[in-house]
Amino acid sequence: MNGLVAWWARNGIAANLLMVIAFVGGTFGFLSLEREVFPSADFNGASVSIAWPGASPQDVEDQVVTRLEEVVADMDGLKRLTGTAREGVGYVNLEIDLNTDVDEFVDEVKRRVDTISNLPQSSYPPQVSRWRNDSQYMGLAIHGNVDPHTLKYFAEEMRDEIALLPGGELANVQGTLDEEVSIEVSEDALRRYDMTFSEVANAVRNSSLNSSGGTVRTQTGTVSIQARQLADTKADFEKIIIRESLDFGTIRVRDVATVIDGFVDGDVVATYDGEPTAFIMINAPETMDVVTYAKNMHEFIERANTGNGTERLPDALKVDLLFDLSVIYTDRMDTISQSALQGMVLVLIILVLFLRPAVALWVTVGIATAFAGGMLILPLFGLSLNVLSLFAVLLVIGVVVDDAIVVGENIHKEVESGRREGLDAAIVGTQLVLKPVIFGVLTTIIMFMPWMLISGPERQFTEQISFVVIAALTFSLIESMLILPAHLSHMGPQKFDGPIGGLLRFQQTIADSLLTFAYRIYKPALELAVRWRYVTIAAFTATFVWAVMLLQTGIVPMRVMPEIEDDMVQVTIDLPDGSPMSRSVQVGEQLELGVQ
Repeated sequence: MNGLVAWWARNGIAANLLMVIAFVGGTFGFLSLEREVFPSADFNGASVSIAWPGASPQDVEDQVVTRLEEVVADMDGLKRLTGTAREGVGYVNLEIDLNTDVDEFVDEVKRRVDTISNLPQSSYPPQVSRWRNDSQYMGLAIHGNVDPHTLKYFAEEMRDEIALLPGGELANVQGTLDEEVSIEVSEDALRRYDMTFSEVANAVRNSSLNSSGGTVRTQTGTVSIQARQLADTKADFEKIIIRESLDFGTIRVRDVATVIDGFVDGDVVATYDGEPTAFIMINAPETMDVVTYAKNMHEFIERANTGNGTERLPDALKVDLLFDLSVIYTDRMDTISQSALQGMVLVLIILVLFLRPAVALWVTVGIATAFAGGMLILPLFGLSLNVLSLFAVLLVIGVVVDDAIVVGENIHKEVESGRREGLDAAIVGTQLVLKPVIFGVLTTIIMFMPWMLISGPERQFTEQISFVVIAALTFSLIESMLILPAHLSHMGPQKFDGPIGGLLRFQQTIADSLLTFAYRIYKPALELAVRWRYVTIAAFTATFVWAVMLLQTGIVPMRVMPEIEDDMVQVTIDLPDGSPMSRSVQVGEQLELGVQ
């Protein structure tokens, strides 16, 4: 290792080339990293849900949840099974053992659920999904005093336009009911035309469909024959022919029934600033760049409200930003940028005061080099820039500078002592602290490595911190051992003449004051602590026991995540089952009056 340090110290071109590679590669690595608020992760669990419109919670439990539980209760790898029955829908959540293959488990759940043959006929097909924290990074509110059809139409139009933008592929409309065309058949009309209800139903069923008639091969090519007559609107259903006869002529659906183009039977009231509202929630795609995507959405909102193109909403409608999680990311990036800049400036000032300006300059450059090199290798770990990885950057900012300070100070000491100067001082000064610097970095890395080795889905979050810390510390060690000695290999004894001689003498006075403190105060205190070593050990042991006691007794609370205030307040009001929608609306209005 000593020979490696000497070779790099003698070859300044190689050291500078390595530093340039770190900065250039770090820039490309930084630009290639995904940017998201929270890292996406898969969890050991799956959910099965079945919708049964209009069913009571008791019926859902007896005829849906219980039957789901029966078919999955004996599965291998199942850790916990919970079922929930609510009005109109039933859920079954399956927590999976950590040692079980989740993909195979979910496939087996799908196969078993598909074998259930006695579910209610009016229920929807079961939906099986794996647990995943697919977060919504932005929400929009489209509101205005318009009828529900108009609101839903423009909400879906806007959803389709957003889906064409980068980052908007997974946009979906919420807060509205699904459209439904209902046909109310008149008994008097059926008797008048001597017709049955089944005849009307069969006519609608057989006429409203798309069908394929095969293909016809010709000399110019193959022609597909298709019949596309799937009814979709009120007018389409009204024109469906039920019967043709000599007595009554052509009888259509509109002759015997009233067609209503409305919504499914349900109770949903969504308002924004007191106006009917439809929400567009935008989920994070597989590849995320939250800053660019959020910028696209803000520009789209501006065009929708004030633009002149096809994206412009009618004057009666307006779209507002409901929430934007990209603000969290940008705030963290601003904090890190400011902290890094302030840290480098403070390090430079402190080192200039107590060491030589050349040492201070190159140690400060070493901080930037360490982070650039870390960014160079982060994409190899499959990480992204998110709240956790940015927290790790803040955590390690004060650590990466330590080894460079130790090496730079020891080279400075060799020069000032007069024993060596220039290249010899750089090589010997680095070699003398080689072992403590290496083992100091290694012990810190070892402390963070267990977070990469834990089992379970939590590792997908903790490794975001571990990899960032390890990458930064690794390249910090490389910079201090291989690059910094080459930069300080031309340093000779400090001279106090010239135009800045006065400043250098002032700096030397401050540096001497630190040595005075070390020899007159710190050294006697250290000697006393060593002389009374058992008292020293007892004091630190007592302090450690006191700290543990504070945690065990709850005086100092311990939580996985701190409790912090959010920018959005959410209120959930639970009313007894069977409460009318009017009562829910009344309670909501009372709440709105209370917060205004």
